[in-house]
Amino acid sequence: MSELKMEVGQKFPLTIKRLGINGEGVGFYKRNVVFVKGAIPGEEVTVKLTKVSPKFAEAEILAIRKASEFRQEAPCPVYSECGGCQLQHMTYEAQLMNKRDIVVQAFEKYAKEIGQTAEIRPTIGMDNPWHYRNKSQFQVRKEGKRVYAGLFTEGTNQLLNINDCLVQHPVTSKITVATRKILQKLNIPIYDGKTLNGLVRTIVVRTGMRSGETQVCLVTTRRELPHKEELIERIKKIDPSIVSITQNVNREKTSLIFGPDTFILDGKEAIHEKLGEFAFDLSTRAFFQLNPEQTVHLYNEIKKAAALTGKENVVDAYCGVGTIGMWLAEGAREVRGMDNVDEAIADAKYNARTNDNLQHVRFFPGSADKWLFRWSKEDYRPDVICVDPPRTGLEPGFIRTVLKIKPKLFVYTSCNPSTLARDLKELSKSYNVEYIQPVDMFPQTAQVECVVKLTLKK
Repeated sequence: MSELKMEVGQKFPLTIKRLGINGEGVGFYKRNVVFVKGAIPGEEVTVKLTKVSPKFAEAEILAIRKASEFRQEAPCPVYSECGGCQLQHMTYEAQLMNKRDIVVQAFEKYAKEIGQTAEIRPTIGMDNPWHYRNKSQFQVRKEGKRVYAGLFTEGTNQLLNINDCLVQHPVTSKITVATRKILQKLNIPIYDGKTLNGLVRTIVVRTGMRSGETQVCLVTTRRELPHKEELIERIKKIDPSIVSITQNVNREKTSLIFGPDTFILDGKEAIHEKLGEFAFDLSTRAFFQLNPEQTVHLYNEIKKAAALTGKENVVDAYCGVGTIGMWLAEGAREVRGMDNVDEAIADAKYNARTNDNLQHVRFFPGSADKWLFRWSKEDYRPDVICVDPPRTGLEPGFIRTVLKIKPKLFVYTSCNPSTLARDLKELSKSYNVEYIQPVDMFPQTAQVECVVKLTLKK
């Protein structure tokens, strides 16, 4: 920050220039960066500083002097308290424009040259940007005799009871509310985050958008479940879509939802779901995309970028449960996927076995750079590498291996524009960045995914 002294409580007018990566408005006061939650680019606001640190300040809006044409009333009644969504106060059209701008900003900051030369396309949005999430994980707590289920208010350990989350599939909300009422009625002990006593911690509901099958999981601190039979019977009656009821035991004091042990209380171990033409069995802890409708658009963009002709050897690095590799299989000579998570590889192998025409798709446990290095020694070099890494981006060793073996085409799918820009700067030593395609996987939030096509320099 500049020499100018800024203090908590200070008030001043501010013009909002852009959107920050967490969905807050960004303005500059005497060349100091100020983040303002709930402000929209183009707005003129009066703010009060709530936090001052050496590199930036945070402020709250006191008054909107000139509102953006894209401002709207957030439809969710608990929007400002919840923190799960960040952009409901903005029209969807503006969300899509600003998500593209978040990508542009990341390249301005971390890889200026690429930002100036690569085509950054308009964000691909959803026809209906509501009720798209197929899975909810709501914490359970008790106050007096009332059982609550919801999310913690942003930055606190105060649970916010949520009856109808507008980004969740309606059946997940209906089942969660009914389940917490059953827990209250049967007086089943509820977990206490402070004393760590009690039993039921979390209600997890996942529904198959296309199959219409739903699974309910109770995450508990121990195996014993009082009124077990009556509890199961009552949950089964909530909705005809429920075909699986499970219990997961998590004894640890942790922010992680699941523990290592899952038990079937009623019905099937897994629910069925389809993505495009592929079928998947989803057990309680299996990873699956939270927005299946938009995942189809994302995967089709990956397929478009890969431009397969049937002759290519494809590597699906960071493959998870193998969905991208399977999506590309039709146009590939062979697909090899790898992942460090053994459970994910077991799921990927099962998924490949249970779908037709995937005999040429194979999955391997272990790191991508280890396998690529080993295969290059055996004279196997992929023509196309696809990656979809976690938010931290690609491991440096993997980038070094890619730059050594030089596949003709590299398709990078990213959920973090900052690490994407950093990684592309390294990869651009040998690759041209043809285009960057943002995709809105999580409407109403500040998150944005990108699919990037890179071609080997001649």
